[in-house]
Amino acid sequence: MAGCGHGCGHEHHDHEHDEAERGAQFHLFQKIDLIKLQCLNEAEEGSAKNAFKPWDERLDTTKFVESDADEELLFNIPFVGQVKLKGIVVIGGENGEHPSEMKLYKNRPFMTFDDANAEPDQMFELNEDHDGSLEYTPKMTRFSNVEHLSIYFPRNFGAETSKVYFIGLKGDFQEAHRHGVTICTYEAKPNISDHKTGAFDSVNHPVS
Repeated sequence: MAGCGHGCGHEHHDHEHDEAERGAQFHLFQKIDLIKLQCLNEAEEGSAKNAFKPWDERLDTTKFVESDADEELLFNIPFVGQVKLKGIVVIGGENGEHPSEMKLYKNRPFMTFDDANAEPDQMFELNEDHDGSLEYTPKMTRFSNVEHLSIYFPRNFGAETSKVYFIGLKGDFQEAHRHGVTICTYEAKPNISDHKTGAFDSVNHPVS
């Protein structure tokens, strides 16, 4: 049987398969509580969700987040369960608009820029990435039970504002455990205002 020539397309097929397999790993955008998702210093309110999209839409430059007053962006990302974070991809703008540094904070909801002065759980120096080829690996032991992730981009490569097209989050997801809770109220000590049957003195003896 004749061997396969250069034009058989096997290598191309393998590349597509590998790309699809890699893309499937970046599924955690589906586990974000988009109602509570926020981005501080975004130029357009509500644009934070534009950065979290399927892998095959990562090159869509019509959807993005751009900073407003300066180059800083702070994403507060709540998940609907618990995440073991294994990888992050950041696709940013050109002409200096791509973030140059990324700080990660675990389980610190509603962070502000003042809060971001605290020591991050991990920090990465970023390189410009326009196709998702670079992946940053968080420390597994530190990011194994993440319910809320804050991503802070404090600076970029020299532009007045920063632009982020895609933030890919790779990892495992576990549903939140929701136990039924019965709330019981016990009266450990009588509340005088609730007992209007008689007058009481300061030591709870009836007043004659």
